[in-house]
Amino acid sequence: MKKLLGIAALVCALSLTVSAAEGKKQLTDEQKKTKQELLAKYDTNKDGKIDKDEKAKMSKDDLAKAEDVGLVHKHKEKSSDSK
Repeated sequence: MKKLLGIAALVCALSLTVSAAEGKKQLTDEQKKTKQELLAKYDTNKDGKIDKDEKAKMSKDDLAKAEDVGLVHKHKEKSSDSK
């Protein structure tokens, strides 16, 4: 019984690992280049990320590019009935 429980736990852990790996988007070489260019242009504190202040300074075109390469998350529209 312990052996069966151990196998079940291993299968669950493996499936979670595979699911997490599938969720990550593989970037093309062009996307990697774009990501580096955007970081060089907007990452003023040089932490390798675009924070909300840096994001606010991005042009709409660059923001769309940054969303495509995963530098920033897509902006969720607030519904008109939410407060």
